[in-house]
Parts: sequence; structure tokens; C-alpha cells
Amino acid sequence: MTNNELTLRYGCNPHQKPARVFAKNGELPFSVLNGAPGYINLLDALNSWQLVRELKTVLQLPAAASFKHVSPAGAAVGLPLSDELKKAYDVDDLELSPLATAYARARGADRLSSFGDWAALSDVVDVPTARLLNREVSDGVIAPGYEPEALEILRKKQKGRYIVLQIDPNYEPAEFEQREVFGVTFEQKRNTSLASPEWFSHIPTKNTELPEAAKRDLLISLIALKYTQSNSICFAVDGQCIGIGAGQQSRIQCTRLAASKAAIWYLRLHPRIAELRWKPGIKRQDRVNAIDLYLRDDVTPIELEQWKENFEEVPQRLTADEKQQWLKTLTGVALGSDAFFPFRDSIDCGAMYGVKYIAQPGGSLRDDNVIEACDDYGMVMAFTGVRLFHH
Repeated sequence: MTNNELTLRYGCNPHQKPARVFAKNGELPFSVLNGAPGYINLLDALNSWQLVRELKTVLQLPAAASFKHVSPAGAAVGLPLSDELKKAYDVDDLELSPLATAYARARGADRLSSFGDWAALSDVVDVPTARLLNREVSDGVIAPGYEPEALEILRKKQKGRYIVLQIDPNYEPAEFEQREVFGVTFEQKRNTSLASPEWFSHIPTKNTELPEAAKRDLLISLIALKYTQSNSICFAVDGQCIGIGAGQQSRIQCTRLAASKAAIWYLRLHPRIAELRWKPGIKRQDRVNAIDLYLRDDVTPIELEQWKENFEEVPQRLTADEKQQWLKTLTGVALGSDAFFPFRDSIDCGAMYGVKYIAQPGGSLRDDNVIEACDDYGMVMAFTGVRLFHH
């Protein structure tokens, strides 16, 4: 291996050999401090690093992302956690720095999808963040640096196999980027459009009140979408993504997927979850899976019998009405869309999950219908004029 080339075990799949990454000019912008990264690891690493770098640049707060298969499962900034969120994210026993808090939020948004994630961190990794990473099932991490004790913690993870990458925070790629598909080379100017509150200056809805917290959450959703496989929709609140619908062919499918994830996120904050009586020795991810089964409606009888084995006392499951009543208390949610809404159906869907603020490019033939839908629910919607497709 040289400083401008890294040989990989294989490509996307084990039979795709040989594989490597290399810099056409100069050196690779990262160094491997531990482990042996794979092809998909590096795709996640380089996309997730760009996401957290932009969050930090735009919001001036420590940022983190939890990536799976080249899309974020969660992204957040380091705002303080409530006691309820600490418990829901299973970090109430840890001392958390702002950077660790950002990762706890990013990881906690969709704990099912984040299993075996790639973590990205905007700042030098401190000991609290390393300790949090060390207890989660994760493939690797990318950051601009590591405190010595933090690096030693991570080097011992997974019996020394945990992947630790250090990125040059000052690295900027060339203005144009290339990729090859089926022997054909594509070239385009990189997407250097940086999200800004100025994107929210065009508000066509009757309600034009956009609080600073809503602007922050809309910015988080749009920056996350910039690095999410399209089509995509992102729900955000309280400084973090709470539901991302990625890579769907229909925008309403994106919205429904994001909404379902946001609903599970919020239902996990239901007081009944905190009262669950686990059997001793139940592992962290097994608790995550059991809570998911507790909240789902499509559970088979066999699944249900196995699920009961997690508890000292089998809990009474939430009824549909109890779930609905709890979800009605979810408010002030920001929704970002990477492209325009062709119909009002996504607005109607979002209204059932607390959406109050929306940012989207605009430009649909049915913009008037979408604006009318927002007015029906008293929502605030901004036309950013910027599409954020990512493939």
C-alpha cells in the first residue's frame, strides 16, 4: 500500500476481486489508524464525513451521522438530551460530551437500521464518544482526529478489527467528479451548494412564521438529504433526524417510510416503554428488537411467543388507539424533501405525524395544490429552489 492507494479485500461483494481505492492526483485524504476498511465501508465513510462536515459548518455545532448502505440512518447535532431521550437511547448511564450526544442522537433515531453502522463525527473524538461507540455494534468510524485514550479504546473494539479512519479536515476534492458505470465515464460538477437560512426566504404559505429551531431542523433535514440516496424525505425535530425515507421510486412512498420511522422513534418515548421489565442479561440490541416488536402491528404468533421470553413480566401491548393518542402529541416536526412534491399526498401524510414546517425545491405543476394543502393544516412551507438528488 502507498499513500495514494489502498488495496481492499474485495469490492461490493466477495466475488468482486481485485478491488482498490486510489487517488488520481496526490494522496488519499484519509489514513487507516486501525482495521481493514472495505469498499462499502469507504463509500459510507466518505459520504457520511461530508454530511457531518456540512452540519458543523452550517450550524456551528458538533455533528454526527450513523450510515448504512450509503444513506444516513440518522444525523444530528450535539444538543443536550432530555432524561426521556437518554433512557430511550440507552445512554442514561454514560457521561456524554457534546460530540457523544450528537452520536447518541444520530444512532438513536433508527436503532434498527443503525445496527452495524458506519459512524461519522465532525470533531476530534473524545473519550466519552469513544466509550459510546465501543458499546454499540458498529463497523467503523471516520473523524478528523482522536484523543490518544479514545483511540486506544477504539483499537481494542472487535478484538482489534474495528475500523478507524482519520480524515484530513482541510481536504477539498476537485471541482469536477467522475464515476464509471458499465464502462462509461460520467462527469459532473460536484454539488457544492451549501444549505443556508436564506433558502427559506420564499414562503408561499399563509403561515410564514418560521422559528429559529424550525430553521435549524429544516437545515439538518436538507443536509442529510444531500447525502441520502434519492428519492428521499427526512423528518427532523429537536436537532436531529427522526425518520428518513431513502431511495424510493415514489415521493409518497418516501414520505410514508420516513413517517413510519418517525412514529416508531416517538412511540419509543411512550412511558410504557420505560416500564418494561426485562429479564437479566438481555443484550442491548435484543432490547431494541423487542421494543420494535412491541410497537409493531404485523407480528406473527410465533414471533410473539419468542418475544415474550425477553421479559420477567410480559407487558400489555399498546392498542391502536393508545398509539394514535400518543402520536397526536408529536408536534413541531420539520420535513425536508430532496425534490418537489408532485401531489399533496405527502403533505396530508406529514400532517398525521406532527409536521409543521416544510422545505422543498418547488417547481411542480401542482405547486398550488401543495400550498393549499399546507394552508389546510396551518403549515409553513419554504421553496428553496434547490434540488438535492444524490445517486
